Amino acid sequence: MYTNGNMPLSEVYRKAAEEWVDADSAARILEATKSAILAQRMSALGDMPVTRAEQQIKASPFWMDHVTKIEEARTAANLKKIEMETIRMQFSEQQSREATDRAERRLDRKSTRLNSSHIPLSRMPSSA
Repeated sequence: MYTNGNMPLSEVYRKAAEEWVDADSAARILEATKSAILAQRMSALGDMPVTRAEQQIKASPFWMDHVTKIEEARTAANLKKIEMETIRMQFSEQQSREATDRAERRLDRKSTRLNSSHIPLSRMPSSA
């Protein structure tokens, strides 16, 4: 269970959500720069057919490093989202347990009241 000392679960969830937003933003920025970097690199190659320039760039260690960083950032963001959703489920489970406990206590009180107000009737012997 995710806890952080005496911090309420809702606060733990808020912090996890902020971490997911930051990680997702980093991944989106890298994904958005992919086309721009490709265009810059192709332009730097000068007068070369587009297909050949694209092949050359995509085969380079620089491009592989950039794509790897994008994938790592996306994976980190997805793991943060899983953490956030796990905390959300724990919060929901906690609320459900608390509601069940309240309902059981109401039933116990009701049962106690009914039993204490019940006066046993004396039975008359049956005549045969």
